[in-house]
Amino acid sequence: MTPINHRVAEHAIDPLFLERWSPRAFTVDGISEAELLSLFEAARWAPSSYNSQPWRFVYARRGTAHWDKLLGLLNEFNASWAKHAAALVIVVSKQTLAVPGKTEEIPSYSHSFDAGAAWAQLALQATRSGWQAHGMVGFDHVRAAAELNVPAGYRVEAVVAIGKPGDKAQLPEALQARETPSQRNPLSASVFEGAFPAG
Repeated sequence: MTPINHRVAEHAIDPLFLERWSPRAFTVDGISEAELLSLFEAARWAPSSYNSQPWRFVYARRGTAHWDKLLGLLNEFNASWAKHAAALVIVVSKQTLAVPGKTEEIPSYSHSFDAGAAWAQLALQATRSGWQAHGMVGFDHVRAAAELNVPAGYRVEAVVAIGKPGDKAQLPEALQARETPSQRNPLSASVFEGAFPAG
């Protein structure tokens, strides 16, 4: 296969999967409300247990009224580069669901898994649209739940920075070397027929 971003898939896949990566250097480009909503639209069509759609998104675009609040939830390291992103998105998942035909809520075993599917679709749509999305967990989860009015029964999962990849020279020297699409372990390290290998 032809390398994309210095990556080569072991098997035939759509190039989009190799084009998606998680940069920290972003351009000054802002993202319009319509462009951002198209990313959420892609996320909306993710699969979920019983079609419960447990994902929720709280967002702010750079330069808007809620930007400083969301940026202030990040740890110092992540805030140092994410401040240049076009948008920040907090991913939240609902921990219960109602099985079709019933009204009583029960614990959802897969709420985080399902929210992860929605985040993946958002990230791929971002790439398809000329953006990149960088997910992170380096933020204050407790403050995020309180300051964003997250209801009881919901879990704050992650923060996503969205922007157009920029010049890595804007990053500290230590990060510049890391500003490249990462590789993946071989498929044989994570895919097993029948059971995990013995031993």
